Amino acid sequence: MSWTKLLASKEAQRHKTSKKELDNMRALIARDLADAAIAGLSADRRFATAYNAALQAANMAIACAGYRIMSKVGHHRVSLESTKLVLRKPAHKYADYFETCRRKRNTIDYTFSNVATETGAKEIRRGQRILQPGRRLDHKESRRTRENRRLPLGVGCQ
Repeated sequence: MSWTKLLASKEAQRHKTSKKELDNMRALIARDLADAAIAGLSADRRFATAYNAALQAANMAIACAGYRIMSKVGHHRVSLESTKLVLRKPAHKYADYFETCRRKRNTIDYTFSNVATETGAKEIRRGQRILQPGRRLDHKESRRTRENRRLPLGVGCQ
């Protein structure tokens, strides 16, 4: 997978993010993590809600890299895979983990109930933090400046 292939297949498009968009994404992530911690919800719903926070964190990293994944069949999978392009090797195992979570979330939302465990619901809430940009820079900082600092794309957002 490469950005060139994703752009050519129309699974992604170039995108210029803004501080407002990133703040909105942060608010979604915070809301979903708070909701996923509500004790009265089923483990399934807590898991699915925490998964959505992880997906939003992935989308935020992708936006910081200058792209947006197009909404079509398989776009969650593409978002999670694309984090490997953005966050590079250190995030690969986490992207693979969230791909497994994506499949579990599909089962929870479309097929069966009582799939997730309390442990799984807690684990995904902790794990989603890896997909968030780890270093806060000015969101307007140029791609060239990030490359000159040898920072991976995706960590250039505020």
